[in-house]
Amino acid sequence: MKNIFFDNANLSDLPALCNLLNILFNIEQDFQPDLEKQMVGLTLILNSPSNAVIKVARIDDGEIIGMVSAQLLISTSQGTPSAWIEDMVMNEQYRAQGIGRMLLDIALDWAKQKGATRAQLLVDLDNQPALGYYTHLGWQSSRMGMLRLLIK
Repeated sequence: MKNIFFDNANLSDLPALCNLLNILFNIEQDFQPDLEKQMVGLTLILNSPSNAVIKVARIDDGEIIGMVSAQLLISTSQGTPSAWIEDMVMNEQYRAQGIGRMLLDIALDWAKQKGATRAQLLVDLDNQPALGYYTHLGWQSSRMGMLRLLIK
C-alpha cells in the first residue's frame, strides 16, 4: 500500500477535486456534474478558511485520492457552531481501506476545534453503500427532512 497523508486542499487542487466530484455527482440523483459550477463552489470554500475547509487524502506523489468538505453554520438548538459535511468521496480503488474514515475524522476534528458540537450531512437515499457506511461510523438518521428551493 502506498503512503497516505492528509492535508487541506488548495486552489491548485481544483482539477483533482472536480474529478472526484464528478464521481460523486454521477452517483447522486439530485446533482449533475458541471465543471464550471464545481470550480466556483470549490473556490468559494477554499477562499473561506475561517468557516470552511476541504480536507484531502493524498498518496506519495501528491495525487488526491479522496476529499470531504466541512462548513460551519450556527445551530440555535446547540447554541454553538455546527458542521455541514459534504462531498465525501474516495477514488474507488482506495475504498474500504479505512482512509475515508480517517479523512472524515480529520474534517470532524477541524469542526470540533472551531467549536462545533454537531455535524450533519446529506446522503442520497438510494445510495445504500453510503447509508451503510455512515451508519457503520455511528451517524444516526434524523427525523428532519431536507427540502430545497433553487433561488434565481
